[in-house]
Amino acid sequence: MLLALTGAKVTVLERQDCIGGRSAGFSLDGYRFDSGPTFFLYPRILEEIFEACARRLSDDVDLIRLDPLYRLVFEGGGELRVHAQMKALMAEIAKLSPRDADGLPRFLADNRAKMERFRPVLESDFSSPWALATLPMLKALGWLAPHRSVDADLSRYFQDPRIRLAFSFQSKYLGMSPFRCPSLFTILSFLEHEHGVFHPRGGTEAVMEAMRRTAESLGVTVRLNETVRHIRFQGRRAVGVRTEAGDYPADALVINADFARAMTTLVPDDLRRRWSDARLATKKFSCSTFMLYLGIEGKMDGLDHHTVYLAEDYARNLAEIEECRELPRRPSIYVQNACVTDRAMAPPGGSTLYILVPVGHQRGHIDWKAEAPHYRRLILDRLAGFGLGDLERRIRVERVVTPADWASQFAVHRGATFNLAHSLDQMLHRRPRNRFEDLDGVYLVGGGTHPGSGLPVIFEGARITARLLAQELGLPAPWRTKTMGVSGMLRQAIAGGIA
Repeated sequence: MLLALTGAKVTVLERQDCIGGRSAGFSLDGYRFDSGPTFFLYPRILEEIFEACARRLSDDVDLIRLDPLYRLVFEGGGELRVHAQMKALMAEIAKLSPRDADGLPRFLADNRAKMERFRPVLESDFSSPWALATLPMLKALGWLAPHRSVDADLSRYFQDPRIRLAFSFQSKYLGMSPFRCPSLFTILSFLEHEHGVFHPRGGTEAVMEAMRRTAESLGVTVRLNETVRHIRFQGRRAVGVRTEAGDYPADALVINADFARAMTTLVPDDLRRRWSDARLATKKFSCSTFMLYLGIEGKMDGLDHHTVYLAEDYARNLAEIEECRELPRRPSIYVQNACVTDRAMAPPGGSTLYILVPVGHQRGHIDWKAEAPHYRRLILDRLAGFGLGDLERRIRVERVVTPADWASQFAVHRGATFNLAHSLDQMLHRRPRNRFEDLDGVYLVGGGTHPGSGLPVIFEGARITARLLAQELGLPAPWRTKTMGVSGMLRQAIAGGIA
């Protein structure tokens, strides 16, 4: 969308038969499912991108704001409905831990200030370590607290471990444990409470399709079922790509495929200095997920739109995931019951259930063809223990996706669905850069580059990449965007394109 605004000729080459990648949707006998993300967070960034294209996101996508945001069920006892309104949420927290309710306003106020300090950082490119010395970064350092994890930071506000978990399980969006994830990422739960959790009517794919329609209206060509087999180089500069349909010359190449998979399959190892195969093998990658997509007969009465069942020994559950040695035997489970909000996600009289279980990524230690049926059984039995006892007899359609499937069907390196982990040594300038440092004329978007994973963050990364690409090609800047820095001034944002 942004690249097209410059008037450049833009072509999107998509390996699958639909756009969206991990954010695409699919249908099984009339039951509609999201493949990956099941909700939309912090729509401001995408709204600004649509405005730049003279469109309104709300005209193209019906974003339904949820209240409650989700329901948390603690295996050790208790549950928490996370309401959108602060007073209602304080009352819910008080049911579990009266002394922790007063910590909520302080948590929100402190993270509001933290977010304001880090917005300019998340909007900036980190093309070199010198970016760490910029004024916005220096102002943000006081809020970074690198010695504290998300859980440790939350202990300043909440004493009950269940309440801390309610504000830290979101680190799974980064594929990380809250006991290891840097304290910066308390802003994830803050964004949910401050700006809302939304269900796009029709599923997340409705957002992707709206983006496609806008891009095509601006002259972008989208070619489906066309896999890039080869990148053509002249020295270290990418000058085009090859698919089964032919060659595409390019002045600039934007790679939105999974970073590690694209590097190891499309770019010769000797062209990569910082991100060679040997170096990639030493990097930390996120967890993977075991998925059940179920079309159910009847309604799921009493089941919220989003429910997270949290293991009693959550720390052990996370350790099993991170060590990648064995499958968690008492895992936490996320269930989406989209039809409680959006009846069109299933045929009349039916319900669509999306079940996600975080597990370790692929290391060749688990034969998923053999293990998948057993793990499916374990998950259904575990859900029965949480009160969903009649689930299996009501299944009418079903799809199972394992880490091996994420690797083979979605071309995700090691099946690590959230890309490179977001540890301190893999953030900012230590992440693959938006203008890829190992090659000329190559740019990155997606969770594998700065700022990181999660749809709003990926959209912000796309703005950074578009600006850098345009600067190199000398393309015009036909839009303006509000900066989210402390000054509140307007700054110029520059778009680019590939020819």
